[in-house]
Amino acid sequence: MLSTIADYTRLTQDMGKSLTQVATQPDVSRETDYFLSHIGNVKTIDDFLKDYRLYSYAMKAYGLSDMTYAKAFMRKVLTEGVANKDTFANKLTDTRYREFAAAFNFAALGSNATQTTQATTGTATHYVTQTMEQKAGDQNEGLRLALYFTRKASTITTAYQVLADKALTQVVQTALGLPSTISAADIDAQAKLITNKVKLSDFQDPAKVTKFVQRFAAMWDATQAQSDSSTNSALVLIGGASSASMDIDMLSKLQSIRLGK
Repeated sequence: MLSTIADYTRLTQDMGKSLTQVATQPDVSRETDYFLSHIGNVKTIDDFLKDYRLYSYAMKAYGLSDMTYAKAFMRKVLTEGVANKDTFANKLTDTRYREFAAAFNFAALGSNATQTTQATTGTATHYVTQTMEQKAGDQNEGLRLALYFTRKASTITTAYQVLADKALTQVVQTALGLPSTISAADIDAQAKLITNKVKLSDFQDPAKVTKFVQRFAAMWDATQAQSDSSTNSALVLIGGASSASMDIDMLSKLQSIRLGK
């Protein structure tokens, strides 16, 4: 039985407890202990990039694991910092690079960049959160996406920020019932479509974010159920009545989760 909404509710109703459970897992605790006990010794960008264990931990914490290999790119992000709108990180649509450069602000703080709360315990908190989402995704990709969107929603101010992030794009497209093939369309047209369908300022309201995520979760489960049914010939042959019942139940659920305008 599909349960993205139930799993999402279970994890988010006591987020502190959920994060603590992840933080105390041996592999997570071991990496966090290493990071917190060594990051203060890092005085330069070179020091940071040379210690792969520290650097990869930080990259994962800010959702940039897939860019860990791109050290020249990340060196530019760190070297220029975020002091003005013309820096490399600030010109990138993906705000994760800006967050990373702000957390490890060598450009402004020099050798003291790794002494801040943002660089130390702040990064550790991000790492635990990312790990929780990743582990959730191992069981249910829809749950990972729902948790990620909830965490990032308040930072969304333009449709282009959504389109610059594959996970955010997938959540929004799914919640709005848009086909993934729409991503091949002109970027400005996609942005206009999103702003016509969603009031982005609603993402500053936790209650409206929850309702949007609930709609996404229902749509995700409906899509997965449809996919599973279409690929199981035996189910198609003998499960017509139950499939119809599932469709009616899901439609009822979707109708109860309306987007706030």
